[in-house]
Amino acid sequence: MNMLFAETLKKLRTEKGLTQRDLAEQLYVTRTSVNRWENGSRLPDAAMIVKLAETLGVDLHILFNAAAESDERPNVIMVDDNRIVLTGGLPVLKEVLPHAAVTGFTKPAEAVAYARHNRVALAFLDIEMGSVSGLDVCGELLQINPRTNVVFLTAYPSYAFDAWETGACGFMLKPVTAEEVQKRLKNLRYPFLLGGADI
Repeated sequence: MNMLFAETLKKLRTEKGLTQRDLAEQLYVTRTSVNRWENGSRLPDAAMIVKLAETLGVDLHILFNAAAESDERPNVIMVDDNRIVLTGGLPVLKEVLPHAAVTGFTKPAEAVAYARHNRVALAFLDIEMGSVSGLDVCGELLQINPRTNVVFLTAYPSYAFDAWETGACGFMLKPVTAEEVQKRLKNLRYPFLLGGADI
């Protein structure tokens, strides 16, 4: 539950003299949606956070930072059926994301099971993993948590078009490099905080 965002939103709304119903009407959402944001059971997506900031007349970063605070130690996963790729890629992710819990999986089913019990902020997925497609794994992860950022990994640029249709926020050619990871972090759909730096 994200109580910092909930408390921040409620404070900003009441300072504006708006009821939950007033805010809902201005955003074209239900009062129930606003109530869920304010009780910490749900977080709006990035586009809605932008609309909230505009409606409440506040700096966008106030709401984004409050939303990001729920990720005390964000979970980042890398899924690739090639152990050599994981062995080379995981240290790079740990270097670039030193405050995240970085975990690697060679079996997609294990990654999905992990995501059911741990909120995954960012997933790096191989597209071809034997009989399993990373595109399908992406769909499962987003069904578990629609706010998971997904970056696809592949050795084949021709997959890029299919990858973009899944709701992913990035695409990277192998091998994994720190420079490429940092570039992808700038384009996340759902930014999060790591070690006090806004990612």
